[in-house]
Amino acid sequence: MKRLTFFALFFVAIQAMSQVSVIPEPVSLNPGTGHFSLSKKTCIVINEDALRPSADFLNAYLEELYGFKLPVERTAKKNSITLGVRKFIKAPENEGHYSLEVTPASVRIDGDSYAGTFYGIQTLIQLIPVDKQSVLAIPAVTVDDQPRFQYRGLMLDAGRHMFPVSFVKKYIDFLALHKMNYFHWHLTEDQGWRIEIKKHPELMSVGAYRNGTIIGRYPGTGNTNTKYGGYYSQEEVKDIVRYAADRYVTVIPEIEMPGHAQAALATYPELGCTGGPYEVAQVWGVSKEVFCAGNEKTFQFLQDVIDEVVELFPAKYLHIGGDECPKDRWKTCPKCQQRMKENNLKDEHQLQSYFVQRMEKYINAKGKTIIGWDEILEGGLAPNAIVMSWRGEEGGIEAAGLKHQVIMTPSPYVYLDYSQHKKEDSLTIGGYISLARIYNYEPVPKQLTAEQAKYILGGQANLWSEYISNPKKMEYMLFPRATALSEVLWSPKEKKDWNRFEKKLPSQLKRYDRLGINYSKTYETALD
Repeated sequence: MKRLTFFALFFVAIQAMSQVSVIPEPVSLNPGTGHFSLSKKTCIVINEDALRPSADFLNAYLEELYGFKLPVERTAKKNSITLGVRKFIKAPENEGHYSLEVTPASVRIDGDSYAGTFYGIQTLIQLIPVDKQSVLAIPAVTVDDQPRFQYRGLMLDAGRHMFPVSFVKKYIDFLALHKMNYFHWHLTEDQGWRIEIKKHPELMSVGAYRNGTIIGRYPGTGNTNTKYGGYYSQEEVKDIVRYAADRYVTVIPEIEMPGHAQAALATYPELGCTGGPYEVAQVWGVSKEVFCAGNEKTFQFLQDVIDEVVELFPAKYLHIGGDECPKDRWKTCPKCQQRMKENNLKDEHQLQSYFVQRMEKYINAKGKTIIGWDEILEGGLAPNAIVMSWRGEEGGIEAAGLKHQVIMTPSPYVYLDYSQHKKEDSLTIGGYISLARIYNYEPVPKQLTAEQAKYILGGQANLWSEYISNPKKMEYMLFPRATALSEVLWSPKEKKDWNRFEKKLPSQLKRYDRLGINYSKTYETALD
């Protein structure tokens, strides 16, 4: 019996070695000899409480997939997984750098930061056999790894359709498993205001709900005529932010201005140029009803909102939108025209720049840096703004040329609400972005000089929810395309290899099956 057990484990180890597959591809991964046997007898060793989130994440994964948790100890023992963090006199240059060593005797992960140690956990997870076994043979390897870009993000639109707190947390877990570190949370829209503001409670009773939703693709074939909506309480927001922090994910809220404001205007019509009446939008698209740039009450309202938002989100960034703001109302609004005259603004684009720069000054005074969609370039860019380039790469190229930091999120490459199949089996916003198209995306435009390229912080995929009303479809639209993006944003450019990625993908999809993730099982690999 002992001989049979030995040979059984031997062949399991050989099989494990042949299936070493990590996404995103590490900077360096070198196979060793033998394997580490992970079982209920294994323990996790940490030498300080700050490493507990990483140990807890690993234990949660083991419990969900294999039905057991490991004891967490303070002193090294045999058959242990040791988590450490290197101590530096100054902060590490790369928050994500880590080393991982698996030998037959032990596993050790050391990060240059606590986040780095956590990323090492994600690599270890992918070395564990997916199939449930009493003893899990982890192949001996040595890994040295760090991210290519400092910003690696996913956006969730809660404005059009709202998702429960439990799914928001699951979404954050998706980021963590793929070594992504920024969760962009789109919280205000024409179709709904989704965050509690205690100074303005009417936002929750009025702005958070619409009286119906169009049926089918815009302009629609009818209306549900059913009240829809909701909002996240401040306590729920704090809970989500804490949950993300334990996974080294930073939550960036988006509060839209000066456009995409109809839900706020339905609540406070005096903040619009016409005075209303307005309603929370029931259709998709771009609304002409925007915040009045000539009304001082507009800025006081937004400052009130910002005052509460900055207390909820410790992130150094705050997204203010700035996109798709029609100027129709401003052109005929006496207050807006007077504002332009008083500030020597030649057109409404400069008025939008005035609006954004005024709000930026207030937000900067709160210790935050604003992020805006690339329309904030029009009329003059706010002095300290970060540009999120979505209408292609042009906005990012222009901003980098102006020495502004850039997050690349161009719709032709990373909009996950676009169809992933040429013949999609459910309604989408349109367009077509295949798995391979995302994988082959390069976030640093070739037009940039080496000096300008330094302003590219990283990239992000956006998932707008006009046609995504439930978590299962959200997961379906995400995966496996977000899997490909993780390698784009983490791995060295020279390590990207589509053929290798395609061979690694089945192991990851099998893991998704075990985790209950609803990914697309008939993904297309064509570039266009």
